[in-house]
Amino acid sequence: MLQLLSSLFVGKRRLQSLVGLAFATFLLVTACTGVSSNQPTSNAGESATSTTASASSQDTLVWARYGDADSLDPHRTTTTLSWQIFDQLYDTLLAFNDKGEIVPNLAKEWKISPDGKEVRFVLNSGITCHDGSSFDANDVKYTAERAIDTQNPSVTKGAWGPISAVEVVGPQTVNFKFATPFGAFASFMADPFASMLCDSNKDLGTEFGVTKAIGTGPWKLVGWTKGDSINLERNENYKRFGRPVENPGAPSFSKLVVRQIPEAQTRLAGLQTGEVQLIVNPPLDDLDSVRNDQNLELHIAENTGQNFFFEFTISRPPFNDIRARQAVAYAIDVDSAIQTAFGDDLVKRERCPISRGVFGNDQDFCAQYGYEHNPDKAKQLLAEMGYGPSKPMEVTLMTSTGDNREKMVQIFQSQLAQVGINVSIETMDIGSLNARVKQENEKKSGKSTFDMMDWAWFDPDILYQLWHSPGAYSGYQTKNLDALLTKTRTTVDPAQREQTVDEAMKYLLQNAVHIPLYTPGSLWVYASRKEVQGFKIGPFNRPVFNDVKLQ
Repeated sequence: MLQLLSSLFVGKRRLQSLVGLAFATFLLVTACTGVSSNQPTSNAGESATSTTASASSQDTLVWARYGDADSLDPHRTTTTLSWQIFDQLYDTLLAFNDKGEIVPNLAKEWKISPDGKEVRFVLNSGITCHDGSSFDANDVKYTAERAIDTQNPSVTKGAWGPISAVEVVGPQTVNFKFATPFGAFASFMADPFASMLCDSNKDLGTEFGVTKAIGTGPWKLVGWTKGDSINLERNENYKRFGRPVENPGAPSFSKLVVRQIPEAQTRLAGLQTGEVQLIVNPPLDDLDSVRNDQNLELHIAENTGQNFFFEFTISRPPFNDIRARQAVAYAIDVDSAIQTAFGDDLVKRERCPISRGVFGNDQDFCAQYGYEHNPDKAKQLLAEMGYGPSKPMEVTLMTSTGDNREKMVQIFQSQLAQVGINVSIETMDIGSLNARVKQENEKKSGKSTFDMMDWAWFDPDILYQLWHSPGAYSGYQTKNLDALLTKTRTTVDPAQREQTVDEAMKYLLQNAVHIPLYTPGSLWVYASRKEVQGFKIGPFNRPVFNDVKLQ
């Protein structure tokens, strides 16, 4: 008999209260999340005054971002800039509430079989697609089968799990069957990368995701001028089921225009003049001016699901020796670096391989197995390896561009030099970094490297994506780690799954495979004009407009 779940219990440590998001799909950042990771930039749309809709209209909100979406098809991209638009156009079977707990949404209930190999969803009635058709179990089947199609699968196919069949049981009931239990499925069903598509999209052919998109979300697509703006209009038929908002129906204003303005200073100028009403990532050096402007309001996404960390090239010396990895971990003073690079309120120290707000994150538990600043210990480990004042360790530290992360690695460079590790820094875009890290791991000779990477995800399944053989970057791999990570996926009971996550994190920390650094809010700082009332950043950095009223 299937067990009814109306919300997901998360064991002895409940999810931290969230104000902000995640890759995302896991976002190769990720990200979540540059320009945070995995987020493309563009040179178009510099002017804050050229827009397809005037910000002076009291029924239009103009939201300016640094870049554009690369697709409106949830199966064709993993960028946060696209993901945030999915959340406006589409809806999901389940949802995250403000505490990060999984609750019903399009599906009013879901049931997991005792063996964890079958999940049944019962849908709410009265859900309408943007084209006027009814949303039912056939649309769910269409979405899932499209995502796992062997000929043209979703780029997040792995996050759907080992689905063996999707069956329509009745108009409002759909059954997922799995080859093996998959503990991360319910949380994925609450993420915009698992957005439900109306099956009428199949008639759009190549236009879907480019010029047209049919969903059930609070906003409908009017048009998309790539590199400039995405124009949305209110879905008059929208019904709120599980989203963490108060408004039960359609948004209160008619039009939402999402602008691309790459230059941060230009975005801020547009906000100050009233050409736009909401911007993301104002210049970090100007945050005090935003705070002190009575016409503006600052919003900080505290828990984005994003995690910055060190990882190491272990295919050759010196980082194939655990002592070298541990020496780096002991040499750096993360708290001091955060204070210098970001100040008091934008970034938090992260001690776990998964981020604050994600199921299983426990700062105290991870602190037991992590590394505190201890330069003497670092020097001792280096001496054991034959390094010293006359023979420093020579390595390269790589990172991606965006916010103040370059300042962070410069601080780390100085700290490492104090213990006898000479670091050269290379900075590149996130796509190049992803490719370079994998390339370095596959080389057997040459100067060794490590990198400051960032990924974002809403579930500890991110650890499987990163570290289970062959791994995201062909990096550290062992049979013991693979076994631990497999258990985090196949264990369905929340309390038992939490224990498997603990064991995987303990292994990664003790072996200095994954050195957590910080969880950012700086990457997703928003600023709005005071007339924008009711704006909020939902779980895992999801801008929510359902309750917004334009004064």
